[in-house]
Amino acid sequence: MSQVAGPRPLVADDEVLTGEAVALDLQPVGLGLRVLGGLIDAVLAWALYLVITIWGVGSLVAAGVLTQATSRIFAIVLLVICFAALPITVETLARGRSLGKLAAGGRIVRTDGGAIGFRHAFIRGLVGVLEVYMTFGGLALIVGVFTPRAQRLGDLVAGTYSERARKPSLPEPAGGIPEPLAGWAEVADVARLPARLDAQVTRFSAGAHAMNPAARARVAADLAAAVAPFVTPVPDVHPELFLVGVAAVRRERERAILRAESSRTKRLSGIDPFTGAPAA
Repeated sequence: MSQVAGPRPLVADDEVLTGEAVALDLQPVGLGLRVLGGLIDAVLAWALYLVITIWGVGSLVAAGVLTQATSRIFAIVLLVICFAALPITVETLARGRSLGKLAAGGRIVRTDGGAIGFRHAFIRGLVGVLEVYMTFGGLALIVGVFTPRAQRLGDLVAGTYSERARKPSLPEPAGGIPEPLAGWAEVADVARLPARLDAQVTRFSAGAHAMNPAARARVAADLAAAVAPFVTPVPDVHPELFLVGVAAVRRERERAILRAESSRTKRLSGIDPFTGAPAA
C-alpha cells in the first residue's frame, strides 16, 4: 500500500528542526561574535604555547636536560596539545563551551539543538587546525559569510553551529486596563483582530517607549484607525491609550477563556480545579 507523504514543514534557514519535525526558534551567534570568540580562543592557545615553550622547554634546554633535537619534538607535541587536543577536551567536557565562546555569549550545539559529544568536538578541532590556524582564520571567515548560521567548515562537517547562550531578559509583565477606560472595558465588544494587525499592536505596545515621539504618535494613530472597526464602542481617548485598552481587554478575556477551559478539563478528569485533589 502506497503512502502519500504530507506537506513538508516550512523551515527557515536560521530555525532548528528536531527529529519530531518541530521547528525551534533558537538564535545562532552572529558572525562578528563568532570571530571575537575564535580570536580569544586563538590568543589564549598561542599564549599558552609560547609560555610553555619559552619558559618551560627553554629552561630545560638551558639547564642541559633537553637537547636541541629533543626540544623540537617537544615543541611539535605542544603544538598538537595547545591547538588540537586542548580545544577538543575543553569543548567535550564543557558541552560546547570555551572561554572565547563564553565571552561571545555562545556555545556549540548540534544542528538539532542538542549538546555536542566527543565526536563533534574532535571533528571541529581537527578541521579547525586547517581553517583557523593554518589559514589565520581566513577560510573559516569566508565559509561563515556564506552560511545562514555563520557556520565554519568544521561546523558543516561535524553538523554543529554556535547557539546564543545568553537569552534576552523577559519583558515586563503587561499592565491591566488603564483607569480612564475601566468603565468602557466592562461594555466593550472587541472582536478578534487579524493576525498581522494583532502582531503590530503587540510590537507597538512593547516598544513604544523607545520610539521617537513624532513617529510614536503617527504609528499610534494609524494603528488605532485600523483597530477601530473591530471595537464597539470606540472610546474618545488618545490613540495610544485606546490601543493599550484594546490589548488589555483582549488579554483579560483570553485569560478568562483559558482559565475556564482548564477548569472544565480538570472537572472532566475528576480533579477539583480549586484544590487539585481528586473530586469526590
